Amino acid sequence: MASLLSPLHTFGRYLELMAKVFARPERMRMFFKQYVKEMQQLGVDSIVIVLMISFFIGAVICIQMKVNIQSPWMPRFTTGYTTREILLLEFSSSIMCLILAGKVGSNIASELGTMRVTQQIDALEIMGVNSASFLILPKILGLVTMIPLLVSFSIVAGFAGAYAISFVGGIITAEDLTYGLQHGFNPWFVWMGVIKSLFFAFIIASVSAFYGYTVEGGSVEVGKASTDSVVHCSMLILFADIFLTQLLS
Repeated sequence: MASLLSPLHTFGRYLELMAKVFARPERMRMFFKQYVKEMQQLGVDSIVIVLMISFFIGAVICIQMKVNIQSPWMPRFTTGYTTREILLLEFSSSIMCLILAGKVGSNIASELGTMRVTQQIDALEIMGVNSASFLILPKILGLVTMIPLLVSFSIVAGFAGAYAISFVGGIITAEDLTYGLQHGFNPWFVWMGVIKSLFFAFIIASVSAFYGYTVEGGSVEVGKASTDSVVHCSMLILFADIFLTQLLS
């Protein structure tokens, strides 16, 4: 019974925290300053790693499709077509958000956890500031705002990686790759990836903030909270991916 009630208790505490988070910010000028700062830290600072990973994954997908799927019985554009579908439908939204859960999520949890154990959050509460809204809401809105940009960069970088390997490796001509990338293109797949990533961004920011904000103890507990946030964010993203894919397809 205790093992059953523990997740329900945690979920209840999460909902209570979100209710405080989405209260109206007390000072809109300060909130906007924090919002811009979080877009920089959570979004702009993640662009480089998104571009690097997407570029190499795009190249690897292109190689794998050519070597293991392409055959004389299939059209030559199949490699480009399957590369595009994988990038649009899963990698640039779902898998990239799993990667960001490790980078961004652990950053949020450790930052808020450190503020909690050093009593900085308590100091804000004493001054009458809604610390949950002041600290967490800019992070949620900042990541949700930046995630469509990161998804777009990931798609473009993945295509660039596929073209790079076609020129360097010579495994497929640029003309066949281009035709495959354009063949049967459905613009809804791009929007589907963006919509899914918005939900994933909310999961990453809110769950990581919850584990950091509610941490109790010292530096050891902060590290544990950071790890727990990444694990739970990843699990929730995978569950949400199944539901959203079924809903949006």
